Amino acid sequence: MTKPTRRTVLAGSVATAALTVTGITTGAPAAAAAGGTVDLVKTLGADPIAHLLRRATFGATPESLAEARKLGAAGWLDRQLEPARIADSRCEQVLTRLPLAGAAPATVRAKSSKDSYDSFKQLGRAAIARAAWSERQLFEQVVAFWSNHLHITAPSSGVWDTRADYDRTVIRKHAFGKFSDMLKDSARHPAMLTYLDQRSSTRAHPNENYARELMELHTVGVEHYREADVLAAARLLTGMTVGKSSRAYAYDASLHATGAVDILGFRHANKTADGEAAALAFLDHLARHELTAERIATKLCVRFVADEAPASLVAKLAKVYRDNDTAIAPVLRALFTSPEFAASAGRKTRTPFEDTIASVRALGLGPDASGVKSLDGLYNALVSMGNAPFRWSAPNGYPDVAAAWASPSAFLLRCNLHLNLAAGWYPKQLTRPADLLKSLVPVLPATYGALVDALATRLVGGKLPAAHTAAVLSVAGKVPTSPLTAKDKSLAGAAPYLIALVLDSPSFQLR
Repeated sequence: MTKPTRRTVLAGSVATAALTVTGITTGAPAAAAAGGTVDLVKTLGADPIAHLLRRATFGATPESLAEARKLGAAGWLDRQLEPARIADSRCEQVLTRLPLAGAAPATVRAKSSKDSYDSFKQLGRAAIARAAWSERQLFEQVVAFWSNHLHITAPSSGVWDTRADYDRTVIRKHAFGKFSDMLKDSARHPAMLTYLDQRSSTRAHPNENYARELMELHTVGVEHYREADVLAAARLLTGMTVGKSSRAYAYDASLHATGAVDILGFRHANKTADGEAAALAFLDHLARHELTAERIATKLCVRFVADEAPASLVAKLAKVYRDNDTAIAPVLRALFTSPEFAASAGRKTRTPFEDTIASVRALGLGPDASGVKSLDGLYNALVSMGNAPFRWSAPNGYPDVAAAWASPSAFLLRCNLHLNLAAGWYPKQLTRPADLLKSLVPVLPATYGALVDALATRLVGGKLPAAHTAAVLSVAGKVPTSPLTAKDKSLAGAAPYLIALVLDSPSFQLR
């Protein structure tokens, strides 16, 4: 019989992970499809705190679980929904090394050459740092959601000096505020005006790009507007531009096309060249539209509940959204305290970004002692996986469902990164426990099977199925009953592989 290798073990993991994804995309519990994650899904379903933190953070840690158990689910949500009251010194210290990540356009221009990628690079690395090490985990999850919803590719042409400011003054400013305010600030930001060509729209030649994406992507959805709506919206929005000398948002009445409009229930005479008030009223109308409420509720469900959004929860969240005048925090509270959320264990899988950050958090890895080399390494790894922050090339943002990320090659890239992180090979600048295995399993069990059980409980949240445990141990030439002592000379060499293979398991891929 041929001795199993890590390659053959991973081949089995790829097949099992594909089954997990199949279960999710067809609406069945992932566990039922994979046959190997049933116990974990039951465990999560019976532990609402662990389930909440798998979805509302980028990966639970022993510290975050202890805090949530102490506060209770409602108390933890209350705390997370007030991020300004949460101390975040470790993350903030790292962000001081990335001064352009949230810099004003004038600062970026002063510190960079024209069309420099410096602010793009720092912005992407800051997103990784915040996801990995911020204590304001729910806020960062919601920031990521809105960044994807009101997406501006970074890097992309023309926004080298404004994209970082967009992140700070639009997305992060309003992430827990009102969507109507976020939408209006997005529409008036030089980055969005440039990215979707609104700055070049004139009464003689209205540009339809922003008007179309405003309705298709940002608000009501592609099924609900007509071409006539796009043309009318494009005319109404003319005048909203970027000042040639100020390079900031400006309203230029000389560019505005007048004439009555009737768009998705919004009617306006639009008689004067000063049409800014009408344009902002239109944006408010779209933000408050029942179709926008339904669409945002659906996307939030897809993000945090299941790839197929539960219709009952969508209807409830849409009502909360409208009853609270587009306020986001009440919708989040309703989502995370709903019975549909409680019943959704096993119905989401991690994207490459989420898997990478969850691995860093699970292993207790920290930022560089100085500099940002580790962030460079993680960012470059995510580029290879096709999921680096903000890099999705189209304005619709990254897909948020399992099927979009399901392929053997993509899974093997995750597995390679797991081993690099577990072994300390790459990025080697990450700070790590002096003895990683001991930090994860302080008391060495008596058998190798018990060791894998302890690793899985610590890293995944529950034991792996027996077949998976045996597969993990095959890489070390062991079986579950193999005795284990501190004097075992093979343990040190095998430990990184055992840790990595636990992270490779389909159970770890579940959110």
